[in-house]
Amino acid sequence: MKDVQEQEVAQINMKRIQEGAFLIVQAQDRKNVMTIGWAMFGYIWRRSTMMVAVRNSRFTHGIIEEADSFSVSIPTGNMQKEINFCGSKSGKEFDKFKECRFGTIKAKKINSPILEIPGYHYQCRIIYKTPMDPRFLAHDLAPIYPAKDYHTLYFGEVTACSLME
Repeated sequence: MKDVQEQEVAQINMKRIQEGAFLIVQAQDRKNVMTIGWAMFGYIWRRSTMMVAVRNSRFTHGIIEEADSFSVSIPTGNMQKEINFCGSKSGKEFDKFKECRFGTIKAKKINSPILEIPGYHYQCRIIYKTPMDPRFLAHDLAPIYPAKDYHTLYFGEVTACSLME
């Protein structure tokens, strides 16, 4: 793996995330991988950050609430089958690592693992989290939440970013 500057590849990776990326979380002996299509890169609190959103009803939410970190793996190759699987199946019912034949490697700076796939890998230490308050949501966004299944927003300090080819 080669270290890269996260802000230098943020723009290209935002486009890739819209096509699907993987959020990996681990707390104690529980871990899960899920597909994300929404995220943000930025600079806040004097730190390079990445924000991910996890719906409160998702299996991953229960794990990330206990975790101190997360990783995001953004594939550089075609992984549409795996993206679809991890975005449509629950970790309650499936071992998505096994089903998708995902290997993991220990992260250098956080407790959550990294997927062993070609792509960009962000290691993020959770520095802030907040559940969405629908009172502050713009009215035109309400149709995104017909079941009132809101997200919790997790801000992670990017502690490392690397490219695995």
